[in-house]
Amino acid sequence: MSGEHETVQSRVMSCEKGDGDPMEDPLFILESGEVYRNPTEVKMSQIVMPCHANHCGELSVGQLLKWMDSTACLSAERHAGSPCITASVDDIHFEHTIGVGQVVNIKAKVNRAFTSSMEVGITVSCEDLFSSCQWNVCNAFATFVARRTEEGKVQLKQVIPRTQTEQMEYSIAAERRRMRLTHAEIITDLLSSNTAQLGECQEYQGAVSAERTRVESVELVLPPHANHQVSTFGGQIMAWMENVATIAASRLCNAHPTLRTIDMFHFRGPSHIGDRLVLKAIVNNAFKHSMEVGVCAEAYQGAGALRHINSAFMTFEVLDKDRKPRTLPRIRPEPVDGKRRYQEAVARKKIRLDRKYIISCKQTEVPLSVPWDISNQMYLSYNNVSALKIMAARSNWMLSSEKNKVSLYTLEENQILCFKVETHVTVPAEQAFHLLSDLRRRHEWDRHYQQCDVIIQADEDDTIYRVATPCVSKGGKGQDFILLASRRKPCDSRDPYLIALRSVTLPTHPATEDYTRGEVLCAGFSIWEESNAVTKISYYNQATPGVLPYISNDIAGLSSSFYSTFHSCNKYLEENRDSLTVLPPSDR
Repeated sequence: MSGEHETVQSRVMSCEKGDGDPMEDPLFILESGEVYRNPTEVKMSQIVMPCHANHCGELSVGQLLKWMDSTACLSAERHAGSPCITASVDDIHFEHTIGVGQVVNIKAKVNRAFTSSMEVGITVSCEDLFSSCQWNVCNAFATFVARRTEEGKVQLKQVIPRTQTEQMEYSIAAERRRMRLTHAEIITDLLSSNTAQLGECQEYQGAVSAERTRVESVELVLPPHANHQVSTFGGQIMAWMENVATIAASRLCNAHPTLRTIDMFHFRGPSHIGDRLVLKAIVNNAFKHSMEVGVCAEAYQGAGALRHINSAFMTFEVLDKDRKPRTLPRIRPEPVDGKRRYQEAVARKKIRLDRKYIISCKQTEVPLSVPWDISNQMYLSYNNVSALKIMAARSNWMLSSEKNKVSLYTLEENQILCFKVETHVTVPAEQAFHLLSDLRRRHEWDRHYQQCDVIIQADEDDTIYRVATPCVSKGGKGQDFILLASRRKPCDSRDPYLIALRSVTLPTHPATEDYTRGEVLCAGFSIWEESNAVTKISYYNQATPGVLPYISNDIAGLSSSFYSTFHSCNKYLEENRDSLTVLPPSDR
């Protein structure tokens, strides 16, 4: 395979530098000394044979999707104790291809169970048998639904996280579920607003007609294509869809394309043995180095009507001999529907870039302030809450000081300092949540909040504020912050109330000469109900240069102003425990 030797060599060097095996050891030693392995974990290892590969000697992505779906389904069924079906798969980004003779290692485990559905996390790595090196290929999250039994609807048992990693995935799974449930509606709204601004399609000389890339193929669902419930494997449907999408992409560029990304998709209905599955694909748009292919799967039996099973959008590249993306020919859309697909593909590309930039980056790789607009609101909100949940899930906090039941903890990792202030109040958790959610009232207990104004009420859960703080040193300027506040109620009794804060930028509110613009990377409150009357409140902050001046003396033990601030917070909450708060529309 062209360029494979250099690629493997670079990965071997990467392993020698300690980047290591992404398939971590599944055995953990708990604090109690108990050896623990996640009971839902399932692993699959497959050596890539020529029958699994495409014309380039690389593992077919369709085959990989089948293996991933099978492994994830077995994990879901191990937890549910009953048959499960694939409901949806989140975005998948394939970082590397896999060659013949290499080993694919797939690990799946249930991150969290809800009423009848559960999120399964999937990790795929590749192993080179000659170098003993492994590298990550992709990560994915799939949702499975437990099928009804003879007794009725399944009520899934709760997942009990035992390690820090499991606790983090358990907590963030609720936020990912929230995004999935609103994804289709939000994407539709974003496409409507974005495509309206794009104007007419551009005409390019020598452009390829989109009709030339159209593909239609039919598959008969046979017993080998179905699971033990006689339903067609979700992975098998994805593999057939990938096949027609690859043909469509090849017709545009007259070359062998490489699949890079599959957008989040949902299975709209089941398919069974005996179904005829009609698969359709067409290139919606071609950009400089990538193209979007739209794929649709429909099923029918006999002379019956077509049933919509699934739709997906896949992004392909064409690599040159140096494994670099080639420049692609432009596409000429057909009238009406073709132009609509062309424009929606442009809008989806922007959404895709926002999503990858905000969600896929590690926390240390995301700039302190990210521009906010309506197209990335959902992803910024997700990132905001997830970052707070990740910080709260850390188990290695060190007690720095304590005074009158207000505790200050610190944590230093990768040259990043975080701190946590923890206290208890005799106020119901929901009331504390409503009182602390409204940053306009924070000046009543926090002297650092000199002024706070609402800039944008994005929705009932997300608000953007401008916060002004006083100067720390004499003669200097005060700071101001543009903060996105994202609030979340518990998904169930194992979740806290959350108020997450992070900096964003708005073109309507640039920095001014009167204030130094400060930045907040991750901060917020976690509010746990310990009883009907007692609530534990934890405040977290990932210290940035804009925040450090306010807390450095406390962390160094030279001051205890954190105590007086949170003593004021306790007093504020208790004085207002019976007051009527002005609630957002969703809570009224």
